[in-house]
Amino acid sequence: MDNTTPPLPAPSEDHLRLLSVFHYIFAGFALLGMGFLALHYGLMSQMMDNANWQNQANPPPEGFFGFFVWFYAAMGLMLLLGLVLNLFAARSLRARRHWMLCAVVAGLNCLQVPVGTVLGVFTLVVINRADVRASFRD
Repeated sequence: MDNTTPPLPAPSEDHLRLLSVFHYIFAGFALLGMGFLALHYGLMSQMMDNANWQNQANPPPEGFFGFFVWFYAAMGLMLLLGLVLNLFAARSLRARRHWMLCAVVAGLNCLQVPVGTVLGVFTLVVINRADVRASFRD
């Protein structure tokens, strides 16, 4: 019987694997956010429907909901962009490709307090290690 233990992976490999998984999870949060946004839009549009305000003394001004439509569209695009970028970053971290893309996505994630900030900072710390940066193939 051979009592040798298999070699342990380098800590950087484990860190990159974990970061990849966390980027996938963060993309899932963006998908959940898009679902919540769609639900909220549906509820607001139902509430702002003209039929609901016909018997009210002070209906909301015309175009009031128009502002919210633009808000929903902008937030939906931001969430979709975050979802796609985090999916690309997760795949790139796993394959050790596109270092600059991973750094940019990590920087953008830092704007999403608190979870995105933690993920972005940890990603930047790990991918800026000399051994990790040298292992990326661009």
